[in-house]
Amino acid sequence: MSIRLKILVVEAELPLALLMVHVLTRVGCDVQMATTGRKGMKLAQETKFDLIALDIELPDVSGLEICSDLKQRHISRRTPIIIVSANPLPGDMADGTKRGAVDFITKPFEMTDFIYKVIFHTKAKAQQTTAFESVEVATDANAESFRRSENNFCAS
Repeated sequence: MSIRLKILVVEAELPLALLMVHVLTRVGCDVQMATTGRKGMKLAQETKFDLIALDIELPDVSGLEICSDLKQRHISRRTPIIIVSANPLPGDMADGTKRGAVDFITKPFEMTDFIYKVIFHTKAKAQQTTAFESVEVATDANAESFRRSENNFCAS
């Protein structure tokens, strides 16, 4: 039994958003969609996603602002965000990275490239999470070992 990736698509252009949802669903993802920044933020606060595809040019809020906000929230702090833009300004890619995005894709784009980026970044996140959990387990084990040795030392 495989685990289905949970993806959030926040895209202002409805035809593109529907295409992204369709393609991601066809490759086995659970996908939710929003065409406004406010709706995307609401969904991101309610559900833990494996990845968020985020349009910069949303009708109500800048995708870059949303990216910053999502990276400050506990539930989405470690969620990879791919920024999507039709008319990127020269500093958008650097600004997106500074705000926590892991990648940038320019419209129009090939769906195969998009799917590749989704798979790549969700696998990278999974490896990071596994490594982080291993460090936490090792740290906990070391702390417990230290506590025991300290108790044994104090008991002597």
